[in-house]
Amino acid sequence: MADGEAAAALERLDALTRRLRVECPWDREQDERSIVPHTVEEAYELADAAHRGDDAKLLDELGDVLFQVHFLSLLLEERGAGSLAEVAEHVRQKLIRRHPHVFGEAEVRPDAEPPSQTAGPDDPRSTSLDAGEVLANWDEIKRGEAGREPGIFGEVPENLPGPLYGRKVLRRAASSGFDFDGVPYDAVRGELDELEAAASREERFQEAGDVLFAAVNVARKLKVDPELALRAASDRFRGRVQTAADLAARDGADWDDLVPESQLGYYARARLTEP
Repeated sequence: MADGEAAAALERLDALTRRLRVECPWDREQDERSIVPHTVEEAYELADAAHRGDDAKLLDELGDVLFQVHFLSLLLEERGAGSLAEVAEHVRQKLIRRHPHVFGEAEVRPDAEPPSQTAGPDDPRSTSLDAGEVLANWDEIKRGEAGREPGIFGEVPENLPGPLYGRKVLRRAASSGFDFDGVPYDAVRGELDELEAAASREERFQEAGDVLFAAVNVARKLKVDPELALRAASDRFRGRVQTAADLAARDGADWDDLVPESQLGYYARARLTEP
């Protein structure tokens, strides 16, 4: 799609969003607190589509998230606190600031040409960085930005899902230099031993959390999203149990009436049916 087509499509979406805000009773009642749960839900559906590699679903969910951005930006505009244009410019400036290896220290105008593919070795945009160094540099730049909450864990949202919260906390600690070389598989094994030895309910609660936290750290080190990985594992388990119940039903048995040993047998058969 050409730039003009993209701009025209966004203008049509913006016009529709404004009309809904005026003419739809439900849309008129919304504020950022009531709409953001839908934003989070759409973001999860987008993540699921990306994880599944479903391009048609990805296109659909990207549209839903884009509408959420338009709607929330319109709410800002209505109270004079911002606009979609300001949102776009703010993130543009932020991306320039956090990519000095691409843009150098100079401001990039909206109409600026991209850097030459033959940039010389003294051009800061030609600096060779690997992905890990870029991420570390990103975190360092964020810490120095005006308006940021101070401290290692400033602006870590506490309402993130558990696996993502754990990963963010670990990443912030790592960006301060507090990290370990290699993938800490032994930490998971050690925490499992401590969980097995736990005697009280409180100890089991604490040690179970430590096991999960250590597993999140392993996922972080392996560059695996712990939230998506856990959801995928849950989906696999759900599918296997449903297949096991279906196999039992074909044999004339009710899954709920089976003893655990029989259920495990059907579960093992279900795993064998997987591609």
